[in-house]
Amino acid sequence: MMGAAYIEEFGSPDVIRYGDLPAPEPGPTDVLVDVTAVSVNHVDTFVRSGAWRTPLTFPFVIGRDLAGTVAAVGPGVHRFRPGDRVWCNSLGHDGRQGAAAEQAVVPVDRLYRLPEGADPYETVALAHPAATAYLGLFTHGRLRAGETVVVCGAAGNVGSALVLMAATAGARVIATASARDAEYCRALGADHVIDYRDPDVPGRIRDAAPAGVDLCFDTSGANDLETAVDLLAGRGRIVLLAGMRSRPVLPVGPLYLRDRSVLGFAISHATVGELAEAASAINRLVADGSLRPRAIERLHLSEAAEAHRRLEEGKVHGKIVLSTDTAA
Repeated sequence: MMGAAYIEEFGSPDVIRYGDLPAPEPGPTDVLVDVTAVSVNHVDTFVRSGAWRTPLTFPFVIGRDLAGTVAAVGPGVHRFRPGDRVWCNSLGHDGRQGAAAEQAVVPVDRLYRLPEGADPYETVALAHPAATAYLGLFTHGRLRAGETVVVCGAAGNVGSALVLMAATAGARVIATASARDAEYCRALGADHVIDYRDPDVPGRIRDAAPAGVDLCFDTSGANDLETAVDLLAGRGRIVLLAGMRSRPVLPVGPLYLRDRSVLGFAISHATVGELAEAASAINRLVADGSLRPRAIERLHLSEAAEAHRRLEEGKVHGKIVLSTDTAA
């Protein structure tokens, strides 16, 4: 048996239970992981509540991302061996049980090595937002060096990864954030930082990019497409990655007259190849110390319901990471 945070029905954070479940058994191409840390993401709350329907069986272990140590491998697994430090960011979806347990089974093609010396709590806190940023910029946004990128909400978990990755790839980055976060955004690589409380944020963006913006992200999910489309250069792209319930006006004319486009994506639909490519990029940035979470709060796995409650109430600064260590 193992301790786990799980649900037996959809609902509010109150449906999350913590207790013993049978330990999972790895299949031929699976890896059994002793879990050290599990991050808490908004997508976890969508699955738990039933807002995002995905195949699952009850009792269902919640959680998407983990970091831990290999305990055992299936007979068809040759890339890992017991004792390897690893991470994953794609459990808890499409029939896969989640990560929030003392042990988890991970398909081998969804598992990645922790870089040498990397902190498992910091790495798991980055796993979801950094992969989202990578896929948004490169897989869907088709970013090229020299292009101009706007990141609205640049000091948040996804926003900060977007700024860093875009700047590292040779893009010119315009960030919007609170005034107190301006220096943080500049340290990540932003060329211009605009106070989101400025009464004319679009005007400030136009001043910084008079020829238009090539790629635009709004991490808040407000998705004001009328304003954003007007800021785009010819063949500019808007990538939607948040705002499941937003219903913005779509300015069709300006979109097609200048070959502009609006793309939506969710990391849950990423292929194993796309996730592995993102993981390689994340590991490089973690290994060289350039990608680190800004703030982490550690709670014990048994406090998963409280973590979900606080996340939905907007009372989380940085990331909550659940620990299997009783000393957490």
